[in-house]
Amino acid sequence: MMASPADTKESTSLPRMIMIVPCFNEAARLQQKKFLDFRMVNCDSRFLFVNDGSSDETQSVLDAMSAQGLDRIESLRLRHNVGKAEAVRQGMLHGLKHNPDFIGFLDADLATSLEELPRFFEVMEVNPTVKLVMGSRIRLLGRTIERNAARHYIGRLFATFASMALGMSVYDTQCGAKLFRRTPETTSLFAQKFISRWVFDVEILARLAASNCELGFAAEFGITELPLMEWRDVHGSKVKITDGIRAYADILRIGLRYRRNRISARTQSAVNTIKIFSAR
Repeated sequence: MMASPADTKESTSLPRMIMIVPCFNEAARLQQKKFLDFRMVNCDSRFLFVNDGSSDETQSVLDAMSAQGLDRIESLRLRHNVGKAEAVRQGMLHGLKHNPDFIGFLDADLATSLEELPRFFEVMEVNPTVKLVMGSRIRLLGRTIERNAARHYIGRLFATFASMALGMSVYDTQCGAKLFRRTPETTSLFAQKFISRWVFDVEILARLAASNCELGFAAEFGITELPLMEWRDVHGSKVKITDGIRAYADILRIGLRYRRNRISARTQSAVNTIKIFSAR
């Protein structure tokens, strides 16, 4: 059951970028100083931490950070644990009320460094057609991507499976850093609950692809993967083996549902085009 976000610390200034940070029992792992330091030199950015029904001291840590945050750190408290997908969705819906230019989400463990965020922002600023920038953990010369070998190869298998289900070429669906341009189209991506508690990133892509097709664009239109300069595995993941097994079933469900939506959208788009030309 979804609890009402009763305890919310509000901010008054309008940010250009809001990053949602889902938290579940993260009191020991939250790197407070890094978040506080970042907000000091990035006045256009704000963090919204979503406490997903934590049973430890996470809320106390978030309250302390909010008190020092200069209205750039906010917390949203969910009464019960609802899973990462719904916590991110609730955070996105709440953050969108502030009307930022860009809004995204980031893992609380900072496996993706905060120093990457200006690069996401720059991609959006330079190219106004980009709707979504996704962090991508690609091992290239000059980059520091530190992943456990087993997790890396399991991740590559998962990404291949997800790419096939989506019908689009995507290297890394599961990197925890993503940034969206605020538009009615991207806002609608979070209107409905997700099928999966963990692989909602795949469903976001599926929803966006279906929306693109409905508008007459290619499925991948406006989606950009940004190779990260730095990413490091952080111990303490909440994902269990059973969650990984369930994720594959969820991807199949997502693929089947949204493939039908895309086919229907393409058909309708073609019909509309014929009608336009016929009317001339």
